[in-house]
Amino acid sequence: MTTHPHPLRLTTVGIQDSVRIEVQGDVDYDSADLLLEEVTAQLAARPALTDVHLSCAGLGTVDSMGLSALLMVGRRTTVAGVRLHLDDRPAYLDRLLELTGTLDYLTAPVPSGAAEPSVTEERAARPTGPDRPT
Repeated sequence: MTTHPHPLRLTTVGIQDSVRIEVQGDVDYDSADLLLEEVTAQLAARPALTDVHLSCAGLGTVDSMGLSALLMVGRRTTVAGVRLHLDDRPAYLDRLLELTGTLDYLTAPVPSGAAEPSVTEERAARPTGPDRPT
């Protein structure tokens, strides 16, 4: 049995057209789905949402599943036309995002006036292999 020294805890606060999710603990294989589920629930429950702020000050480790969850959060917020903010990022998270080439993707503003892809289009555009589309 594996013990997790920093279990994931999420605290969500909604303010008008934005939501702030405070992330405390590890976003890893065991907990990444919790973060994705919370963001997805907020997007579904608040159709007028314009901004999702993930407060990363209390963030522990982020493994490959955690990075995958952050990328999926980025996809879902983009599809919904909602701006994702990664607030109070620790230096190691910036390093991870820079090394993987995902920092700009996760922190870029949502294009205004551009038609957002549907979930079906998003799935169809995803590569099927680890490095290349089929």
